Amino acid sequence: METRQEARQEANTKRALVLGATGGIGSELARQLRDAGWEVKALTRRPDAAAEREGIAWIPGDAMDRQAVVAAARGCSVIVHAVNPPGYLRWSELVLPMIDNTIEAAAAAGATIVLPGTVYNYGADAFPLLKEDSPQRPSTRKGAIRVELERRLEVATTRGVRTIIVRAGDFFGPHVGNSWFSQGLVTAGRPVKAVRIPGRRGVGHAWSYVPDVARTMLALIERRATLAPFSTFHMAGHWDKDGTQMAAAIRAVVERHGARPKLRRFPWWLVRLATPFVPTLREMMEMRYLWKVPVQMTNARLAGVLGSEPFTPLDAAVEATLRGIGCVR
Repeated sequence: METRQEARQEANTKRALVLGATGGIGSELARQLRDAGWEVKALTRRPDAAAEREGIAWIPGDAMDRQAVVAAARGCSVIVHAVNPPGYLRWSELVLPMIDNTIEAAAAAGATIVLPGTVYNYGADAFPLLKEDSPQRPSTRKGAIRVELERRLEVATTRGVRTIIVRAGDFFGPHVGNSWFSQGLVTAGRPVKAVRIPGRRGVGHAWSYVPDVARTMLALIERRATLAPFSTFHMAGHWDKDGTQMAAAIRAVVERHGARPKLRRFPWWLVRLATPFVPTLREMMEMRYLWKVPVQMTNARLAGVLGSEPFTPLDAAVEATLRGIGCVR
């Protein structure tokens, strides 16, 4: 017969702390963990939100406060590190201290860290097809920070800290407000009168539907004991082979709702003019290179572990996203 101690140990394997649970990836994975029977805790900087809501326990605290993160992670077997400075800003000040706090919390709790990764780690010598072991020689400040972040996680394996990293293309989804989809191609909360295309025709681009990313992470979390201490995976996601398919899919969905949006070039010239006055736009310009070259990801390693990558057809993913961000009803 199972003892009480064994039952508590089993329960602890299904307890997770989510940092960044109000963001696109964090909120989606928190919901999916909850629905899969996990006890989910989330750190929040808003004390008014600290309560049990939607089956998630919200705890007052800040990812920059090491003591708060360590305390919140007690008893957890997984820490989802989905927190990022908003609007590309203050990366040099915040990104590395936050991951250091998460590493300390994971070491204290014996938890596995789960990190949504990016393509920022890679430079021109790794394009156009990115593999997990492609060389990481980024050409941007944010890319160098992401490389260092992952290096610290790999070093932490010597302390018994395990990590799963899932790298994916540009995120989009019904609860993702800060993204190229909802701020670049269309504008969240407004009817779609035009779809803006950031890249040149013929330049492919990788997109990832956030509910699929969360499903992938959940599947890897359930298999974490079988994975290497430092495991990285790439998602293929939705490959826009000529740089116009995502815009065409948006227009097709909007047309079914009675509007006829135009396809237009993204106004990079206007962004360039505004960069001296708007820090977020200046940071956007630094990442423009990702729209000038094809960036595709191979998921062979992921498919080898899961059998297949969770995948929602583009039309259904775009429909759900446009509804979720308030562009169609």
